[in-house]
Amino acid sequence: MHNPLHPSEFLTADAPREAAIRFRRTATPAQPRRAVSTARLSATALGVYEARLDGAPVSDSVLDPGWNAYEWRLPFQSWDVTEAVRAGSGDLSLEILLGNGWYRGDLGFEGANANYGDRIAAALALELVFEDGSVQVIATDPEWTAETTEVLRNSLYDGETIDARRRGVPGEALAVGTVDVDRSRLVAQAGPPVKRQETRRPERIWASPSGRTLVDFGQNLVGWVRVAVRGPRGSEIVLRHAEVLEDGELGTRPLRAARATDVFVLSGDEDVFEPTLTFHGFRYVEVSGWPGDLRAEDLEAVVVHSDMRRTGSFECSEPLVNQLVHNSVWGQKGNFLSVPTDCPQRDERLGWTGDIAAYAASASFQFDTSDFLHDWLEDLHAETRHSATGIVPIVVPDVLKYAHFPEDFAFPELGATAIWGDAAVWVPEALWRAYGDRERLAAHYPAMVLHLESVERALSPTGLWDQGFQFGDWLDPDAPPENPAAAKADPHVVATACLYRSAAFAAEAAGILGLAEEAGRWRALADRTRAAFQEHYVEGGLVRSDCVTVYALAICFGLLGDEDRGRAADRLVELVRAGGYRVTTGFAGTPFVTWALSETGHVEDAYRLLLETENPSWLYPVTMGATTVWERWDSMLPDGTINPGEMTSFNHYALGAVADWIHQVVGGIRPAEPGYAAVRIEPVPGPGISWARTRYDSAAGEIAVHWSAGEDGFVLEARIPEGVPAEIVLPGGARHEVVGGEHRFLG
Repeated sequence: MHNPLHPSEFLTADAPREAAIRFRRTATPAQPRRAVSTARLSATALGVYEARLDGAPVSDSVLDPGWNAYEWRLPFQSWDVTEAVRAGSGDLSLEILLGNGWYRGDLGFEGANANYGDRIAAALALELVFEDGSVQVIATDPEWTAETTEVLRNSLYDGETIDARRRGVPGEALAVGTVDVDRSRLVAQAGPPVKRQETRRPERIWASPSGRTLVDFGQNLVGWVRVAVRGPRGSEIVLRHAEVLEDGELGTRPLRAARATDVFVLSGDEDVFEPTLTFHGFRYVEVSGWPGDLRAEDLEAVVVHSDMRRTGSFECSEPLVNQLVHNSVWGQKGNFLSVPTDCPQRDERLGWTGDIAAYAASASFQFDTSDFLHDWLEDLHAETRHSATGIVPIVVPDVLKYAHFPEDFAFPELGATAIWGDAAVWVPEALWRAYGDRERLAAHYPAMVLHLESVERALSPTGLWDQGFQFGDWLDPDAPPENPAAAKADPHVVATACLYRSAAFAAEAAGILGLAEEAGRWRALADRTRAAFQEHYVEGGLVRSDCVTVYALAICFGLLGDEDRGRAADRLVELVRAGGYRVTTGFAGTPFVTWALSETGHVEDAYRLLLETENPSWLYPVTMGATTVWERWDSMLPDGTINPGEMTSFNHYALGAVADWIHQVVGGIRPAEPGYAAVRIEPVPGPGISWARTRYDSAAGEIAVHWSAGEDGFVLEARIPEGVPAEIVLPGGARHEVVGGEHRFLG
C-alpha cells in the first residue's frame, strides 16, 4: 500500500498539557500554482487534528483521525485539494491544530486516567503533481514552527477553553520536536469520518429555581454548542452540559468526574465560539456570564457523529412506539462517534463490546454501518491478536490496559466473557445478514476463531462455560443499583447459551468461506455445547434459574428440542404475564424476549410487553420524556429524581435492541438471504398497533412495507427492488412468491 505520509515526520512541541498546539509552514511551490494538475493532502495524529490550507479547512470532518487501536492501526486521512491549490497564487500556507483527543484523553472511569502516550504529535504531507509530471512533496519536518493557540484547555471529558483575544495574533513560540512512529501501523482510514450532521436552536431558555440560566435544546444529543456573542473584553462565558434536570437544576451527577464544561473568553468584538476539540452528551446547558439577555438565536447545538447514511425508518399508529424508535436512532447517532461507545457523556465513553453485540442488528437497519463496524472489528481483531491471552477485550479500542485504577477499586479478574467477547461473532453475523459481503466476512472470521478458542480453554469437563466471572444479564432491573451483575439469570447458563450461538454461526461462516474442516470443528463444538446445556441446565422444559432471560435465549438460539421448546415457551409466557408485562431482562435477554414470544405463537404477549408503560418497560422512559434510550430501565425514577446507581446514563443504546424485532416483526421486513438478495415480507400484527409503515434501503435496493388492520380486514402494500425475489407471508398464513415491483394483498 502506498503510504502518502512516508516523507513526513510526526511533530510535537513542549506546551501545557491541556493546551492545543498549532504547527505552521509556508512553502513555495516548485512551479506556479496554476501548473498543478493534482494536489493531495494527507495527515494523521497521535491526538486529534484540524488541517488548514491557506487558512481554510481542508475537510468538513472533525476529531480526525478518530479513535482506533493506535498501537496497531493508526489511520490517516487524504483529501483532494487541487482546486484550493490552483485557486491561489504565491506561497502555500499550511497549518495543523493539534489537540489531546483520545490519545491523551485521561480516559476511563474510577480515576483510571488511561492514555496511549504522554506526547501528542501530528504528521502531514502535501503532494503536488504538476502538468509536466514532476512531483513536489511538502511534509512535516523540524523546520515547521509551533506556537500556542487560543485553545487553552481541551479534553474530551472536561471540555474546552477558548480565548478569543488570542485569535489573529502570533502565539508563544514553542520548541518543535519529533516522535518516532512505526510507519507499518499507518493505514488508510476505513471507517467514515466524524462530521457535523445538523444544528438545533434552543426550544426554551429560563431561570432555574436557584437563578441559573438554563437552555433546553429539546433533544438529548452529542456534539457541542456554537455561540455568537459580543461582550466586554476578557469576560468569560461558561457552559455546563447535562442530559437531564433534577429538582429544576442541571443534573450533573451522572457525569461522574467529567466536567463537560466549555469556557469562552470574549475579545470585545463579535465573537463566534465552536469547541471542536471536545464533545458532550447533553440536552440541557447551564449558561453563566452571558452579557445581557440570552436569546435563542445566540446559540445552536451542533450534532456530531460518524458520517453514516440513514437506511431504515419505521412509524406506526402508536406514538409512544414511534418515540421509542426515535430514541433508538438518536442513541445510535450519539454513540456511533468514531467507535461504538456505551455512552457519550460521562467519564467513560468506551467501546464496550457487550453493548454493540446486543445492538448491531438494530443499528444496521437504522443506518449503513458496513464501514463503521468493519473498521471497529478490525480493531477488535488487532487487540485480540496482540493480547497475551488471545481474549477479546471488554472494550475496543482497549485503552483500559493503560488504566491506573486506585487500589481500593476492585476490577474483576476477567477471562473470556459471554456477550462482550461474543461481539467478535455476533457483530459480523449482523453485518453478514445485512450486507452479505463475503470478503468482509472472511476478514472478520479470524477474530471469531480467537474468541472461540479462548472460550474452549475456559470450559469445564462437562462442556459448560461455567467457570470464571461473567457479566451475565447485566443491568437486570431487579438487580440492586450498586450491583448491576446481580441478575436473576444464572450467568453461566447465559454464557453457555451464548457459546452455542457463536459456535453455530462460526460453523456457518466457515462453510460460506469454503473452510470445510473449520466448519466441522465449530459445528462439533456447537453440538457438544447444546448437549451439555440440555443435560445440565434443562429439566422438563424448565431452564436453570427459571427467569425470562434464560428462556428467551434457549428458545431464540435453538438450544431445545421440540418438546422442551414448547414447555419453555409456556413457562416464558407465564413469567411475562406474572410480571404484569413489565420488562425483567438486562443486556442478555432484552434483544430476544419479544422474538421468543412471537416465534412461539405468543404474539399478543409480545405486543403487550412492548406497549407496557409502567416501570420497568421500554415505554416508561418515553412517558418520562426520554429522547434517547437509557442505560437503566429507570435511569430516572418516577418521582423525577435520578437513579442512585453509579452507572446512570440517559444515552445508552443497548436496551433499545428491541428495535430489531420492531423492524422485522411489527414492520415486516426480513432478509431471506444475506444482504437482502431475497426478502421475506411478514408483518405480524398484534393488539395496540393498527398500522405500520417501514422502509429499508438495503444492499439490493429500497424495500417498503405498509400494512393496516381495521374493520375492512388486513391490507398489505409492499415495494420490492427490481429483480429481487420475495416471499409475502400474510397473517392468516397465506404465502405469495413475487419478484420485484409493487404489490397489494388482502388478508
